[in-house]
Amino acid sequence: MPRSQKNDNFIDKTFTVVADILLKVLPTSIDEKRAFTYYRNGMSAQSEGEYAEALQNYYQALRYEIDAYDRSYMLYNIGLIHSSNGQQSKALEYYYQALDRNPRLSQALNNIATIYHYRGEQALINNQDEISKIFFDKAADYWKEAIRLSPTSYTKAKNWLSVRNK
Repeated sequence: MPRSQKNDNFIDKTFTVVADILLKVLPTSIDEKRAFTYYRNGMSAQSEGEYAEALQNYYQALRYEIDAYDRSYMLYNIGLIHSSNGQQSKALEYYYQALDRNPRLSQALNNIATIYHYRGEQALINNQDEISKIFFDKAADYWKEAIRLSPTSYTKAKNWLSVRNK
């Protein structure tokens, strides 16, 4: 059964119906339609915690999607899954790829900063003060850029930066 038929809640069903109608009436290529369908199925699987299925769909979507902006969100979501699975290095790779295609993707900047902050904390626990400073500096740089792009977001990062700069 296609994922679009598995959606149980009203909002998901409504989105699926509207998306299907738009795919039929908008002048898009077959590849663009395929990319969107795989991406939509990936988002649905990801929201249900079906990460392996979501990854398969995102990878398929990347095969068909040519728009850099749209690809950035696919890559970002792949990064989210790897981060959720504890694979921070792999997540960073995908976040960086997303930023290469969409430098204004503040969510990716925030997630990169969060990973560096975590690594800084781990270095502190292991009495690696110099390494922790490097990671915290990187986190600060990425958070500053994320906040610049999205000034009303990332309150915790703003607080951390203000305490750090005292």
